[in-house]
Amino acid sequence: MLKPEESVIVFIDVQGKLAQIMHQTESLHNKLTGLILGAQLFEMPIVWLEQLPDKLGATAEPLNSLLAQTSSPIAKHHFSAWPCEAFRNQLAELGRKNIIIAGIEAHICVYQTCSDLIDQGFNLHVVSDCVSSRTAENKNLGIQMMQAKGAQVTGLETLLFELQHEAQGERFKKLLKIIK
Repeated sequence: MLKPEESVIVFIDVQGKLAQIMHQTESLHNKLTGLILGAQLFEMPIVWLEQLPDKLGATAEPLNSLLAQTSSPIAKHHFSAWPCEAFRNQLAELGRKNIIIAGIEAHICVYQTCSDLIDQGFNLHVVSDCVSSRTAENKNLGIQMMQAKGAQVTGLETLLFELQHEAQGERFKKLLKIIK
């Protein structure tokens, strides 16, 4: 079972015009908002990445504003985040082996980052409704490839309730508002 104090969210490349043409983009953005709010509720760090932000643009709103409350984006130019020294340094500083991954595109940047992190000994959890690609086929392919590589596949609601562990308390009440 995942525990908030042992986990980190890796949020990948939900930027500019590309973020608006993902398969089921409105649902994706709603789920990503829930993931960010959930991470904040559980006081989990978010490592936030942007692919070539000078060309692709900044992270889409309102995600950008929510993320900026607790972190700053790391610019990258490889599809995988692993070659980015700032990314590796941030993960090392956090010292957490459980990585919860979300973002776009599932079959490119999310998959390659996931693959590299698994190769480095991290435990990966892909939030299936918090990743997407321009087509459903590529989203599904990306999830299948990550799972074949050894990643666990979960959904946002499953993840948040797993992190919560119990159906009581103030945090549970706040969690219910995020889910609804």
